[in-house]
Amino acid sequence: QVQLVESGGGLVQAGGSLRLSCVASGSIFSENVMGWYRQAPGKQRDLVAAITRIGGTNYADSVKGRFTISRDNAENTVYLQMNNLKPEDTAVYFCNASIRRSPLGYDINYWGQGTQVTVSS
Repeated sequence: QVQLVESGGGLVQAGGSLRLSCVASGSIFSENVMGWYRQAPGKQRDLVAAITRIGGTNYADSVKGRFTISRDNAENTVYLQMNNLKPEDTAVYFCNASIRRSPLGYDINYWGQGTQVTVSS
């Protein structure tokens, strides 16, 4: 089995920073794209940022210039550094990863359980 475990969420004032981490564990051959999504109450789950195995990145327009995604392939970990946080960034943040469990297998999409980020004004 494969598990994604997030950490680093919490309560912060507007203008503050948080760093989210997500560790993948279990039967893993390789991770392809890893990313972060967020879901606010009553809204759909949207992509925040994603990163390929070789470091290509993609960001939602609303977080460009404030958030930075990175990964450590050796540690099966993806990070999201969030700076200059705004109240509208308040949401549950979910880690997502496309993981291959064997050399001849195919990528399967996995989700973490989510971590709450709350930004007060």
